[in-house]
Amino acid sequence: MRNPIKTAKAAVAFVRLAQDMGRLDEVFNLGDGLIAPEVLRAMAEHVGATPTGALALREQPRVHLDLQKLRVLPAGTLGRVYADLMIANGLDPADIPTLVAFDELRYVRAHLYETHDLWHVATGFATDVAGELGLQAFYLAQMPGRLPSAILAAGFVNTLVHNFDDRDRRMRAIVRGWLLGKRSRLLFGVRWDDYLERPLADVQRLLGLDVDAVDDILPSDEPVQSLLAAA
Repeated sequence: MRNPIKTAKAAVAFVRLAQDMGRLDEVFNLGDGLIAPEVLRAMAEHVGATPTGALALREQPRVHLDLQKLRVLPAGTLGRVYADLMIANGLDPADIPTLVAFDELRYVRAHLYETHDLWHVATGFATDVAGELGLQAFYLAQMPGRLPSAILAAGFVNTLVHNFDDRDRRMRAIVRGWLLGKRSRLLFGVRWDDYLERPLADVQRLLGLDVDAVDDILPSDEPVQSLLAAA
């Protein structure tokens, strides 16, 4: 049975997020209300069916991100592109809660939280609203989570009510994320620390992220909103 207080909190967070998609605090509040044990269990079973996911659930590796160290890596490396993205947008890894993970279910949530912005870089999605919706579509294509669906729903409401002129760009990002997520290997459980010093293009190849093929499927009059262009 769902906790009515958490459900109400999630409903309020959804409304606020639909009004302002930049409310990171409301994303966390929405997640608190939607990520029930049975949802996390389904996600753990899903990722555990792959060798990388099963190993991650057993060993529970955590990622270590120091912007000051990453920003001096060679241009074009995963770590450098990540640092440039975070600094340019006034973001800090410390803004993402570091969750305690003492069992598989809690590890699933903790791992997804702390690797979120690395997924942005690896998939080539910017951190604006269109890019965030695209990444949520990627999540939804890869795992049976509820939060990506809720964020996408809030994004549709926000587009309808407040930003209808941005509909084409947002929809293109969502379609791109879904296609890329379905065509790529599962990213859950990747040991990102092992890839930070590698060129981003090599990381994408090693992780099976065929961004060029997906982008070719989605012609546009404007360049793809992708970090690759700046790498």
